[in-house]
Amino acid sequence: MAIYLDKNSKIIVQGMTGAEGMKHTARMLAGGSNIVGGVNPRKAGESVDVSGKSLPVFGSVKEAMAATGANVSVIFVPPAFAKAAIIEAIDAEIALAVAITEGIPVHDSAEAWAYNVEKGKKTRLIGLTALALFLRSSPTRESPHQTSPARAQSAWFPSPEP
Repeated sequence: MAIYLDKNSKIIVQGMTGAEGMKHTARMLAGGSNIVGGVNPRKAGESVDVSGKSLPVFGSVKEAMAATGANVSVIFVPPAFAKAAIIEAIDAEIALAVAITEGIPVHDSAEAWAYNVEKGKKTRLIGLTALALFLRSSPTRESPHQTSPARAQSAWFPSPEP
């Protein structure tokens, strides 16, 4: 199994200020994920309080990366905007982009994937439409994994030892 993120990963959330983005950002923080900010061009320069943590909102992925050292983006934007958000992450050359959005049109997913290939695959794409990816931790190890639909309610929280 490849490990794409760990406790040192710095995560930004594209769409953090929306309802789904806020809900899942809170869950990721509760699970120990290192969320360093969010991206929303209309709310750039603001800060958002999520579970008692003040997180900055940036105007672009590139700006968020420069300010925070982020190397992972989790995308929680409506399906109509998902392709643009994924392409923005690719253009910024973030190491890992995880598209969580449900219902992304197949042609948008294909175009985003083809764009990444055209740009040299500098961004690893997970999804598109990934159910959940989170960090499973214990005192001796960390490993990210995808949850099953049956466990979706506990997504973003540490799972019990196998």
